[in-house]
Amino acid sequence: DIDHLNLRVQKELVEWLNWLKADIGFDGWRFDFAKGYSADVAKIYIDRSEPSFAVAEIWTSLAYGGDGKPNLNQDQHRQELVNWVDKVGGKGPATTFDFTTKGILNVAVEGELWRLRGTDGKAPGMIGWWPAKAVTFVDNHDTGSTQHMWPFPSDRVMQGYAYILTHPGTPCIFYDHFFDWGLKEEIDRLVSVRTRHGIHNESKLQIIETDADLYLAEIDGKVIVKLGPRYDVGNLIPGGFKVAAHGNDYAVW
Repeated sequence: DIDHLNLRVQKELVEWLNWLKADIGFDGWRFDFAKGYSADVAKIYIDRSEPSFAVAEIWTSLAYGGDGKPNLNQDQHRQELVNWVDKVGGKGPATTFDFTTKGILNVAVEGELWRLRGTDGKAPGMIGWWPAKAVTFVDNHDTGSTQHMWPFPSDRVMQGYAYILTHPGTPCIFYDHFFDWGLKEEIDRLVSVRTRHGIHNESKLQIIETDADLYLAEIDGKVIVKLGPRYDVGNLIPGGFKVAAHGNDYAVW
């Protein structure tokens, strides 16, 4: 165990971070198991090493109902993420992985896409509250891969990428999906749509329609994304939009 309250520990860790930055060339930090020490401590490391980007892993359980599924309202869960960034310094480089969005997406793509509109009409994860500080992802080395602790439904992974790569927040692509699963081309196509239309971490999201088999949203008035098996959505797509990417149960205009 490391005693992060020990001043010598803090001093030596800061020196190490600055060595990684100046001599090795790293310019960002990932704080593993960040709920294991206070945000005040993380603030010391960030303030004294000045990375251009920092992301914290704060993985806590969602609120579940009696049916074993996440409650529709996950405000307490995403509030924890927001609180961490607030304490570390909202104007600095600190962000957190959006575990709230990950947990809701996991269930939503299994025929419950209505979950992707929160009770306030916005995205139900951290991206609905503070997208500039939310790092979205479909799976990582803990949730997926060999550890398989909380995996995304494997046959619906591209629906997850269609969501995070068109939405606000800072999307994160999992190495396994990109290099080992044969999804590189499909993911590349979505990345190029995001880049071409300048979608960014604070882009404006307008949710058009949600149902069990349909999620339809417009981003910055430039991109429209559809998740789910429903095909008859032509009447909901404004004129002038053309399909730019599509796959199993998703399409992007």
